[in-house]
Amino acid sequence: MGLESLLEFVRQNFYLILPALASGAALLYFTFFAPEKKLSLTPTQATLLINRESAQIIDLRSPGEYAEGHIPDSRNIPFDQFDARIDDLEKHKESPLILVCKRGGDASKTSLRLAKKGFTRAHHIEGGILAWTDDGLFLKKGSKR
Repeated sequence: MGLESLLEFVRQNFYLILPALASGAALLYFTFFAPEKKLSLTPTQATLLINRESAQIIDLRSPGEYAEGHIPDSRNIPFDQFDARIDDLEKHKESPLILVCKRGGDASKTSLRLAKKGFTRAHHIEGGILAWTDDGLFLKKGSKR
């Protein structure tokens, strides 16, 4: 009787159950399997990686934005020049690399591209430099580096 009741319930409510199952599957995928989530770091996680493993920080913003304020010891490689300068990063292929941009979008795309090119520890700061400053973390002014 129990199995028959369950099957009858599913048959009568198929159009309600199907979207619930689909949304549950999507939630599981984006929580556990989405590659961009594996590459993203919060500003706090990025700080730990910088302090514990001397992660290299690459700022993808324009030189003007970089000069207005950047993460200390970061290196400026503007997003529009990144492909031409990717060879500069070859020596960091196995070491932690953190990409940052204004809001996180360009850095997310770039970290995925680097991962496909064999950079095993390329990450990006979720929310970009805006998340960094929202967390009250320090920015250095000037265009050195």
